[in-house]
Amino acid sequence: MNILKYLFVFVIAFFCLLLGGYRVNLTRSMPPGVYHISREPVERGRLAAFCLKDADTALARMYLAEGSCSSGLQPLLKEVVGLPGDVIGFRDGLITVNGQIIAGTALLKTDSRGRPAPVSRLTDGIIPPGKALMLSRYPGSFDSRYFGLVALEGLSPIRPVFTRNQQER
Repeated sequence: MNILKYLFVFVIAFFCLLLGGYRVNLTRSMPPGVYHISREPVERGRLAAFCLKDADTALARMYLAEGSCSSGLQPLLKEVVGLPGDVIGFRDGLITVNGQIIAGTALLKTDSRGRPAPVSRLTDGIIPPGKALMLSRYPGSFDSRYFGLVALEGLSPIRPVFTRNQQER
C-alpha cells in the first residue's frame, strides 16, 4: 500500500512539472511534495524557491540534484526568515532575527555524510537592501547558514499544493 502512495505522488509530481510553474521537493529540509509558484509578494514567513548564484559547494558536495538552474542544479525551497533591515545575530549556537531565536538553525560540524560542514558565509548584522535570509527548520538543511544571504530578485514565492504533511492529516 505504501508503494502505491509513493507512486501516486510521483505521477502527480511528474505531471505538475510538465505543466510548469511547479516545484517538487523530495528532500528532508522541507515537507516532501509539490509546490506551486505563486505571484504573492516575498514576505517573512513565506516559502520561496531560488537558484544559488554560487553553487560551487552544492555541486562539489552533491547537495542538490540536477535541475533547471543555470548551474545545472535544482532550485532550493526555503522559508523567508529575514528581509532588508532585519538584524541577524547568534545566541546559544542558533541564528537570531531581530533578537528572536530561530529554532533548528544551529551550524553543524559535519554534513550528512560525516564530512566537515561547509564554512558558514553568514555573518551577524543588518540584512542589506536586496537580500534575504533563507532557512529551513530542519537541522541538516543546506541553507543561508552556509551560503549566506540571497538576492531578493531571485526568489519565487511558492505555496504547498500536496505535501506529505498534508497527507498525514
